[in-house]
Amino acid sequence: MPPKRLPEGRRKIKTLERVLSKAGAGSRTDARSWIAAGGVCVNGRPVLDPDYWVDLDSDKVTLNGKPLRKAAPAYLLLYKPTGYLTTWKDPQGRPTVYDLTGDAGMWLSPVGRLDLDTSGLLIMTNDNAFAEYLTNPEHAVPKTYQVKAGTLLTDDQITRLRDGVSLKDGVTRPAIVTRLRESARNTFLEITITEGRNRQVRRMLEVVDSGVRKLVRTAIGPVRIGDLPIGKWRMLTAEELKSLGWTNPSTSERPQRPRSKSREYSNRYSRKSGNETPAPRLEARSSPSDRQGKHPRPKR
Repeated sequence: MPPKRLPEGRRKIKTLERVLSKAGAGSRTDARSWIAAGGVCVNGRPVLDPDYWVDLDSDKVTLNGKPLRKAAPAYLLLYKPTGYLTTWKDPQGRPTVYDLTGDAGMWLSPVGRLDLDTSGLLIMTNDNAFAEYLTNPEHAVPKTYQVKAGTLLTDDQITRLRDGVSLKDGVTRPAIVTRLRESARNTFLEITITEGRNRQVRRMLEVVDSGVRKLVRTAIGPVRIGDLPIGKWRMLTAEELKSLGWTNPSTSERPQRPRSKSREYSNRYSRKSGNETPAPRLEARSSPSDRQGKHPRPKR
């Protein structure tokens, strides 16, 4: 079957490999292997090109003779440990978050990433619109972290973090920064940011002449890890989805602004509110420093 040209002005068009992955059948790497093996047909004819354009309104796709059906939206919350990569497979054989969520029974993609040495709350989903909503900086969904800084921080350093610091990719937005406690050599902070730049919190601490010894993401918007054991997962509740602004996930409608962006949220967690309840103590760093692996991306 010759490659289909991408029609101009059409919006509901995706490449065949993306159709398979977005339907929840498997990863894009899996999809490419199924296509190459001849197990995928479009309108009854085998297609061997993973970049073949599919019209979601009119084309019928089958996998191993069975109609491809979009999986029901699913939203999983994982307490990611350190030492696990937020990727499907690692060439070096290191463990990934999929080793922890394999029993979920469906293909889910991480929403954003936590690097190898960062633990905490990670959401995984098969709802692409929801993932884009949480990660797009235009929506300013807050992400909250507990940080063990590499040094003792002065008030001036903390003020700089609050006001925004200059990184290579621009000045950071103002952040909510709370000094939790001090040890002999380290300051413990809670930092809430509304961006999702690569390794942003670590880079922010480096700019103020410190560093990160331990980093845990404790919340996305008002959704928190709670008492979930490390390395375990659970599904987000309908109430949690609603609190994030995702009021009608089945139709992937554009969500309303989340409650966590309200003035009430900002006042609750700002330094001016005086709400500085001590957080759980962060343990010493236990995994070697290593760079985060990346999601495998097929060559175009």
